[in-house]
This record gives sequence, C-alpha cells and structure tokens, in this order.
Amino acid sequence: MSLKISTDPAPLVTDEDGVVRVGGTRVRLDTVIYAFNQGASAEEILQQYPSLALSDIYATISYYLQHRNSVDDYLRERQLEHDRVRQLNESRSDPAGLRERLLKRKHQS
Repeated sequence: MSLKISTDPAPLVTDEDGVVRVGGTRVRLDTVIYAFNQGASAEEILQQYPSLALSDIYATISYYLQHRNSVDDYLRERQLEHDRVRQLNESRSDPAGLRERLLKRKHQS
C-alpha cells in the first residue's frame, strides 16, 4: 500500500470586508501570525483562541511560512488601513478629555 499525498487548501477565507479569517471562525489571520511571530506555539495560540482547530493553526502557520512575502504585504496593508481609520476617528472626535466630558454630561442629567 502506498501513501496517497494530497494538498489541502489553507483554512483561510476572506470575508466581505476583505479581512482574512482562519478556519471558519472570526479569528483573523493577523491575530494568528502576530502570536506566532511573538513566539507562541500552535498549542499556545489554541489556548488563546479555542474556537480554532489545532490543525487549522498549523496549516495557517505553514501557509505563512510558504508565502511570507505576500502575507507580510497583506499585514502591512491591514496596519495602514487600521492607522487610517484610527486617525479619521480621532479627527472626528478629540479623545482628550472624553472621560471628563462624559462625566459632566452624566451629572447634568
């Protein structure tokens, strides 16, 4: 009997907002790769995100290692978008003194 070798697709799905999620969960690719790059093992990532399957974590890490440049490009784009949205939100509402304004509004009612 010989071993039949097959290639399974990476457990990654891009949602309607363009965010890549892992294993049919809401856990983002960014989250798994950040934890991995911080030194977390697949088992440690599973402890943090029990909705993931261990095999999906290993497959995601494997995909990352095989496609590092394109995944890193995606992660940089996501970070730039995050920064842009944060700046936009901060320009709309100055976070400085927010707590005080909310407390003042609470005491006025």
